[in-house]
Amino acid sequence: LTDAAAVSGAERETAAVSFLYGLGDTGHSWADALSTVRLPHVKSICPHAPRIPVTLNMKMDEAGIKKAAENIQALIEHEMKNGIPANRIVLGGFSQGGALSLYTALTCPHPLAGIVALSCWLPLHRAFPQGPVQDILGCHAQLLSSGDGSCEGIS
Repeated sequence: LTDAAAVSGAERETAAVSFLYGLGDTGHSWADALSTVRLPHVKSICPHAPRIPVTLNMKMDEAGIKKAAENIQALIEHEMKNGIPANRIVLGGFSQGGALSLYTALTCPHPLAGIVALSCWLPLHRAFPQGPVQDILGCHAQLLSSGDGSCEGIS
């Protein structure tokens, strides 16, 4: 299971928010930010990404995206084994973390409570499987490229 910074709920945890960060950040800074809005029954989890070479400007390799999504799905299944149902787990992120959150949540075999996608895009959108629509909060997010450089935002 991925190493993570976590903020426990003040009471029995019945829900979880897993938040992924962008390039150059760590789970610690987002855990610190989420601790300021600590909810009594919600566990906040900010996994640390492994240190690997990356490309910039929305160019993520397919194998890397799929491997990272598997790691986040393992985190989701870990929370489920600990008693938090998938429909009480929100997956979110910023920049590359938002992109991975979108991809992971929309390919996850378990229907999640929702997705928070901040300043991101949907990777591998051209070969993306059709699946059940989930609640998505997208802020400054781009899901689909038309091939001419323009993008359609989330509405």
